[in-house]
Amino acid sequence: MTDSQPVAWLTEGEQDAWRAWIAATLLLPDQLGRDMQDEHGLSFADYEILVQLSEHPERRIRMSDLAERTLSSRSRLSHQIARMENAGLVERQQCDDDRRGTFAVLTEHGWSTIVAAAPDHVASVRRYLIEPLGHERFTELGRMCQAIVEHLDDRGDRGSSEGDGRVDL
Repeated sequence: MTDSQPVAWLTEGEQDAWRAWIAATLLLPDQLGRDMQDEHGLSFADYEILVQLSEHPERRIRMSDLAERTLSSRSRLSHQIARMENAGLVERQQCDDDRRGTFAVLTEHGWSTIVAAAPDHVASVRRYLIEPLGHERFTELGRMCQAIVEHLDDRGDRGSSEGDGRVDL
C-alpha cells in the first residue's frame, strides 16, 4: 500500500469477523496445547513435531525440512528438539551423505508417546472445532483456510512443505 491510496477500512461486519478470527486462532491452539500438556505432558509444538516424524518414512526428517513443515525458524526448532531429546522423544542423527545436515529421529519412546496422545488430540479437535461448526461448516472452513495458505504461498511469504500449496500439520 502506498501513501497515495486511501485506506479501505473494515466495515463493522468485517471488523467483527476479523476479531472473531483472531480470538479463535489464539484460543484454539492454546486450548489444544493445554489439553495435550495436561493429558500427556507435551506442548503443542512437541506434538506437532512427533506427528511430522511419525508420518515420515523411517520416522526421521532433515532438521531444515522439519522447520519448514512446522512453520518454525531453524533456531527455534533446534531448541525445541533439544528439549525433546532430553525427554527421550527424539534424537539427532548426522546425515551420512551431507555432514552439515542433521536428521531429527523419532525414538521408540517418542513413538509410544504419539500413539498414546493422538486419540486424545483428535478428541479435542472434534470437541473444540468440528462439533461447534458441524461437518459441512468445518469442511468449508478448511477450504477457506486453504485459500489463505495458497494466497500467501503465491506471494512467496512462505514455501509450502511439499510444493503443492498444502500445509501438512
